[in-house]
Amino acid sequence: MAPRLKEKFLKEVAPALKERFKYKNPMQVPKIEKVVINMGVGDAVADPKALDAAVADLTTISGQKPVITRAKRSIAAFKIRQGMAIGAKVTLRGDRMYEFLDKLFNLALPRIRDFRGLSARGFDGRGNYTLGLKEQLIFPEVDYDKVDKIRGMDVTLVTTAKTDEEAGELLRLMGMPLRA
Repeated sequence: MAPRLKEKFLKEVAPALKERFKYKNPMQVPKIEKVVINMGVGDAVADPKALDAAVADLTTISGQKPVITRAKRSIAAFKIRQGMAIGAKVTLRGDRMYEFLDKLFNLALPRIRDFRGLSARGFDGRGNYTLGLKEQLIFPEVDYDKVDKIRGMDVTLVTTAKTDEEAGELLRLMGMPLRA
């Protein structure tokens, strides 16, 4: 069974985008390619066990095992050596990506305190959107009692859109709460 958001894209969003931007070919319609969730764990320098907790949280949130990211170069001021484990990331594609986005737009984001919509300044100029989340507790599957420390994360939505306007319209039609 196809995810709800994927069906919405195929039935409603793609025809609306084709109409709005006057695409001649259906392959020109922008779509979401992948979602990358990144969690930097600065505490991993002093306490390597902190990284295990971050990996567990990311696995619970995304439903996929994260990859541990390592430092590219040594930074003496932060006591980081090259190759040291300092974070974790997950790349979601296909049905898992649509299910995560559905959960993010409809369950997690409305749970943020004083939430009035996402800023339109998160676009990078090439049709990709990045948002920072301050805590992992906004996701319903994270158990409050098992969280040792509140950690933030970055969520990047990579689209095939050429401009920020196309990507903004795509995400707005998909149900992302963007501020006007």
